[in-house]
Amino acid sequence: MSRPLFVLVILMMVVGGAEVGACGPGRGNSRRRPPKKLTPLVFKQHVPNVSENTLGASGLTEGRITRNDSRFKDLVPNYNGDIVFKDEEGTGADRLMTQRCQEKLNTLAISVMNQWPGVRLRVTEGWDEEGHHATDSLHYEGRAVDITTSDRDRSKYGMLARLAVEAGFDWVYYESRAHIHCSVRSESSQAAKSGGCFMENGTVVLADGTRRRMADLRVGDYVLSLDRGSGKMVFSEVILFLDRNPLDSRKFLRIKTRGGSSVLLTPSHLVLRLSESEGVATEHVFAAEVAVGDHLLVAVGGGVYVRDTVVAVQAQWVHHGGVYAPLTRTGTIVVDDILVSCYALINSQTIAHLAFAPYRLYFNFRESFERVWTVLTKPVSAWEASWRKSEEPPTGIHPYARFLYAFADYVVPNSVFFGGTHDTLS
Repeated sequence: MSRPLFVLVILMMVVGGAEVGACGPGRGNSRRRPPKKLTPLVFKQHVPNVSENTLGASGLTEGRITRNDSRFKDLVPNYNGDIVFKDEEGTGADRLMTQRCQEKLNTLAISVMNQWPGVRLRVTEGWDEEGHHATDSLHYEGRAVDITTSDRDRSKYGMLARLAVEAGFDWVYYESRAHIHCSVRSESSQAAKSGGCFMENGTVVLADGTRRRMADLRVGDYVLSLDRGSGKMVFSEVILFLDRNPLDSRKFLRIKTRGGSSVLLTPSHLVLRLSESEGVATEHVFAAEVAVGDHLLVAVGGGVYVRDTVVAVQAQWVHHGGVYAPLTRTGTIVVDDILVSCYALINSQTIAHLAFAPYRLYFNFRESFERVWTVLTKPVSAWEASWRKSEEPPTGIHPYARFLYAFADYVVPNSVFFGGTHDTLS
């Protein structure tokens, strides 16, 4: 990553932060912004410019919902009088959708009436239980709708698609001349929860050779990781927890290798996958993209890692297992002997690591200050510094991580963030 790009990223963060903080009366950023010009989508265009079932759009499929499914109770009927439901089946199925889908649809209904007075939003297809769509369709989960305008004026459909994007749908597709397809993320998806984590029972190797559970890991611990610069295994300090919630439940993927290693992590977490060529060249991909036959790096002790083959990738829900996402100085970590990234959601190890450079600088400054203070005040402060490091970290997403997720999603939702190009490391 070049120095100019580093400066650009930092400037973007500063500008973004300044806008968020500029509120209330007085001088500053108080000039009213001009109305945003809306550009209609063209036929076959979709926003964002990635596949629907990727983390950068509406996310992974979670399985068809039937009336006998326990998840059926999570679907809510939409009785908004400003929306026309075709309901060709006569069962009311088109009115059923997830809460998130309902919120976006209701927002869009208002936009349609404002754009074309006297015209209402029309839903031709919502939740589907009759198998009229592809096997991985989000219609089966109540997360997708097909829409038109009530007057069925096809000249309006390009603008209708744009209004759907502005209403907050996570993926909008000008699919056919007859309708617009829109979908949303799952309320339980990792992209919606803005984090990627490990389970509480995941283990790391400390500098003294012992193992420690994720639930017992603390800021200041040194854990086994990979130094990307030298390509060697090192012990790197944990500087914060991107996310830490002992009571949370998530959907995890269990990745197993031929050598017997196995790790549980969320689908949106980055994994270091070896390229087809021999050697240690790696690329960083989401765990959801790892497939049987791929090659990962597995630590075997003594600072040595080997190439191992993935033999199984299994999805499973873990309830009350807790979620933990430690960040090391190197940005990598060995969990249950498998080398993975510390980052999630942003599909580039380089940019994710660069984005946390300001926090690493702050952490280094704080550590230096504590050392000086310890020398000046001697034993008492040394004990206090040790106590501060051993105390349990706070629960929830770290404020700096929360800011970066929100900032990236707002500024560059369709670039390398959230499902863009892969980052490669040699």
